[in-house]
Amino acid sequence: MNNEKKPDERVVLIHGFSREETMKILKAVKSKVSDPAGVAFSMTTSTNIEWKIKDLVNEVREEHEYLRANPPGKSGSSATPGAFGKSS
Repeated sequence: MNNEKKPDERVVLIHGFSREETMKILKAVKSKVSDPAGVAFSMTTSTNIEWKIKDLVNEVREEHEYLRANPPGKSGSSATPGAFGKSS
């Protein structure tokens, strides 16, 4: 049996919801899944709405893992949205 842990690939893409609805979605998802910190959330933008799904998922997961390792506000962290050189 293979005991290697698969990388977390869970992404929730939110499109067309109000800020209030979005916050309710985030809370609902986080309350119902195992390891909620592993779930990456993203909202559509005028840029990413044109991307292929696989590219969007890869970008969101990459940014999520970066921010988990380098939380904003943590001393010495330079975490910023779009930190991977792609225009947003």
